Amino acid sequence: MSNEMQKPVIGFSCGDLNGIGLELIIKTLSDQRLLDFITPIVFASNKTMNFYRKSLPDANFNYSSIKDFTRVNPKQVNIFNVWEEEVVITPGQLNEIGGKYALLSLQEATKALKEGHIQGLVTAPIHKKNIQSAEFNYSGHTPYFKDYFNVSDVLMFLVADNMRVGLVTEHVSVTDIAQHITQANILSKLKIMHNSLQKDFGIDKPKIAVLGLNPHAGDEGLIGKQEEEIIKPAIKEAKNTMLAFGPYSADAFFARGQYEKFDGVLAMYHDQGLIPFKSMAIGEGVNYTAGLPVVRTSPDHGTAFDIAGKGKADHSSFLAATFGCLEIIQQRLGYANMRINPLKKMSARMLANAVDERIEENEG
Repeated sequence: MSNEMQKPVIGFSCGDLNGIGLELIIKTLSDQRLLDFITPIVFASNKTMNFYRKSLPDANFNYSSIKDFTRVNPKQVNIFNVWEEEVVITPGQLNEIGGKYALLSLQEATKALKEGHIQGLVTAPIHKKNIQSAEFNYSGHTPYFKDYFNVSDVLMFLVADNMRVGLVTEHVSVTDIAQHITQANILSKLKIMHNSLQKDFGIDKPKIAVLGLNPHAGDEGLIGKQEEEIIKPAIKEAKNTMLAFGPYSADAFFARGQYEKFDGVLAMYHDQGLIPFKSMAIGEGVNYTAGLPVVRTSPDHGTAFDIAGKGKADHSSFLAATFGCLEIIQQRLGYANMRINPLKKMSARMLANAVDERIEENEG
């Protein structure tokens, strides 16, 4: 089998047109060495890509333009033209146009993922408000993919070099969190995490820590009953099929470095898991949707309207999401030791520095 046939085809949805998504894609795919590992397809339009390419004069970004998957060029970045019309792009502005075309890109990319034209998808950030429509009535990407692929549940799984954190509840109002903390929900998330750690990350017997909901994990029922009545019984049941431990008091668990002893951590709600993850993760964080029959990753940040169009966006997390997507595809295929390893833990900054050093050597 040739190298071109072995390379997975990975798609990229463009995210909000007025955010930093397309800048991240251009910066990431400007490194030609990526083409040794993947065949990229960006779901947008030539005109949209050119708008942002002009604002990044140092980017070595070239592409082939395609309208169907029979024309994919494995030796170049491919732009799949989802729309042809002129679009008014206003970087940094929250408006209807940004959401409309973000959805068109996402829909076409997801369709290609389901039909097997691409083996994985990296999604650029959307704005959860302006993308809302009759076709997208979701709090984010994760529930959208759950419905699209008709699975009973998925897990928002934040992964980095030194920790992996999953969430029982995602984008839920704080006042509503407790009603979603049920034994069934906890067990479902634990099962997905356990299976993902084995299938997607190659860990035979993963150890999973479960956090409590209340301060001090409820203090034996003095500060809330959920730990005694819901979380502990769920962990006890989970132990029949996996190595699950807890519930742990979230503050002490992270402050004392206990997370280092586990392969995965299940947090009860968004900020309980994401604040320590974004504060303590080593390397660039990646948001992975576990539980799907396909591979979808994204960076662990949003649209960043405040710096959109200024060429200032750091593409480290987006590059990590691209490598994360590739590694999970290879892991699922049983190719854990393929030649991706030399670049496996290379952050975008390291990659950029290596390129700079090579340029300086050539100029010297």
